[in-house]
Parts: sequence; C-alpha cells; structure tokens
Amino acid sequence: MSDGPINLNKARKARKRADDKALADANAAKHGRSKAERVAEAARTDRARALLDGHKFTEDE
Repeated sequence: MSDGPINLNKARKARKRADDKALADANAAKHGRSKAERVAEAARTDRARALLDGHKFTEDE
C-alpha cells in the first residue's frame, strides 16, 4: 500500500483529468490540425485566390 492516507477527492479528480486528457488527445488526432497547419492552409488558399483573381478576364481589357 502507500505510506499514508489517500485523499479520495484528489485521486478522483486526477483520474477524471487523465480521462479527459485522453479523450481530448483522441479527438485532436481524429479531427484536429495544429495551428501551423491551419495557418499554412490559409496562406496557400489566399495565394491561390490571388493568382486566380490576377488572371481574370474582364470586358474592359
């Protein structure tokens, strides 16, 4: 056993935090992207949109 008494409230809360962290990690792996990936994707789409807008043909030209 352990050396002294166990605070059951602390043990319960620590176990819940660990369970919540495991669930959050699983959801992040399943759905999430890192901030760097989101920023890179946004920059990529902005560049593509600017390139496409630059090649637009209008009646005035």
